[in-house]
Amino acid sequence: AVVSTQSRSREQWGYRLWPKPSAHINISVVSNIGQQLYIYIYINGSIEDPQLNKQEFNDALTLRYNLDVKNAPRRCVCGESNTVNHLLICKKGGYVSLRHNSLRDVIAELMKNAGCKDVHTEPELLSTDGVQLPSGANIADDARVDVSARSVWNPLERALFDVRVFHAPAPSNRALKTIPAMHRNHEMQKKREYSARILQIERATFTPIVFSTSGGMGREAHALVKKLAEKISRIRNQRYSDTVSFIRRRLRFDLLRTTIIAIRGHRGKAATQPADIESLDINLDPSSG
Repeated sequence: AVVSTQSRSREQWGYRLWPKPSAHINISVVSNIGQQLYIYIYINGSIEDPQLNKQEFNDALTLRYNLDVKNAPRRCVCGESNTVNHLLICKKGGYVSLRHNSLRDVIAELMKNAGCKDVHTEPELLSTDGVQLPSGANIADDARVDVSARSVWNPLERALFDVRVFHAPAPSNRALKTIPAMHRNHEMQKKREYSARILQIERATFTPIVFSTSGGMGREAHALVKKLAEKISRIRNQRYSDTVSFIRRRLRFDLLRTTIIAIRGHRGKAATQPADIESLDINLDPSSG
């Protein structure tokens, strides 16, 4: 029998579709992108109604439960095993950059909707000529951050933001045992790289925006979401709780879509080994014996 989605609450659907995950695949639960987001998207659609198709929804389940990708080649074009963890960190095809840049653009769009001024992406930083910066600071002449805007935290004040999306099971995160620790570590890396330069030379504030591929946000990202929600709710005369929920879904859905694209996206052809010269028939004249 066909069951209408209108006759069931989201919680009832969640109970049917989401059995309790085992402890070793609990990343999505920790980051809060699992049941609430996927069920909402599949049944109700999301921002501008970009519902997932059947394969995308199945891939979302694969991500949540850390299962093997179905109907995918066993080997990536780079030669590594085609696991979910590898697909989300492999640089082939440009999907790591796609995930980062898409999230950067969504954040810039939200700032414009919040009434922030002078919003633009990839602003070039001023030169560090004659300024002593701490060890680890980025002193490159062509250094850039991801987003610049005014009136985010305080009126007319310039604020700079840099985005990072990390994958928790990546080898670089193995020393850290928990998702919150990973968020803090990546935030501190960004601050060591940019904070002193931006405070001393740009005379602006700096905020690292850290997300995980499973949808979790760092402390600084949470603070930004709350600030933007406060501004947008005031401009549109909407409830703060509805607005902050909308922004979180918007960001997490964008992460979900770009993550799924990385799983199925074309990465080019695998490099082929040249044939052994000894196995080739080099007698090109058919008349010769």
